[in-house]
Amino acid sequence: MKCSLTLLFEDPFWIGLYERFDNDKYEVCKITFGAEPKDYEVYEFLLKNWGKLKFSPPIKNEVVEERRISPKRMQREINKHLQNRGIGTKAQQALKLQHEQNKVERKTKSREQREAEQERQYALRQEKKKAKHRGR
Repeated sequence: MKCSLTLLFEDPFWIGLYERFDNDKYEVCKITFGAEPKDYEVYEFLLKNWGKLKFSPPIKNEVVEERRISPKRMQREINKHLQNRGIGTKAQQALKLQHEQNKVERKTKSREQREAEQERQYALRQEKKKAKHRGR
């Protein structure tokens, strides 16, 4: 398993992208911070809220074999990651999928609540009708 946390500034908030790579699965979680978080704040947040993090559904990831990278290439890749590039396309796809799933869940929950309220009101009307019919 391999994990990475990337902090980005998306106006007006700082966000963290927590990515998990597990064999052929890729999952991502978006964490919204207010002001720019310090290292210890990020670490403390992860320790306290680890169980509450909602990761996107797993996306199939091609397994790339790890190989030794030369120090100069490693430095170039680090500098490339440090530049403000925004969310990577794979992370965007995973977050979009999670957003769609949350939307579907929200719709079904609100539909159930609406139907329950309609049934309750119908039952009240029926009771009222029966009471009137009995002459009360």
